[in-house]
Amino acid sequence: MSDATSSLDPVQLGAYFDLIEVTSLLRHAVEQQLRESGDLSYVQFQLLARLGDSPTGSHRMTDLADGVVYSRSGLTYQVGLLEKEGLVVRAPSPDDERSVTVTLTGAGRELLAKVLPGHVEVVSGLLFAPLSHDEVRSLAGLLAPVRDHMRATPPRSAASRRRKGGA
Repeated sequence: MSDATSSLDPVQLGAYFDLIEVTSLLRHAVEQQLRESGDLSYVQFQLLARLGDSPTGSHRMTDLADGVVYSRSGLTYQVGLLEKEGLVVRAPSPDDERSVTVTLTGAGRELLAKVLPGHVEVVSGLLFAPLSHDEVRSLAGLLAPVRDHMRATPPRSAASRRRKGGA
């Protein structure tokens, strides 16, 4: 990698490794808290949280897959597990009979309310505690354009599904 365009400078490499380590440590702690307080996986929590944030408590399966950056087949499996536990229900979409809508149940809302305080505590304690409010604002300002750039050319699981024939 002698070509300057094919390597990272020391600052870039350090920032990359710091980001990977912070992400791994935070995700591990969050996953542990979710398992202990609600027997949920990280992806299952993301699904419940997205549904809980929706005014209707519902989303189409494809929109959930796009939002949580997860394969559609993996998402179908995870939603199936949540449905078996009575935390969500699936039904044909009222807007498009080819789509499936997932809706949070009362039990799902209760579980989300149970695990959310611990989740907030872990995220606040590990990610935000060592930073000032201005540093958190700067971090958000730095991450947003990176996220937007990555979303502009997302992996298939994060790409919005485009219909053929303009439907």
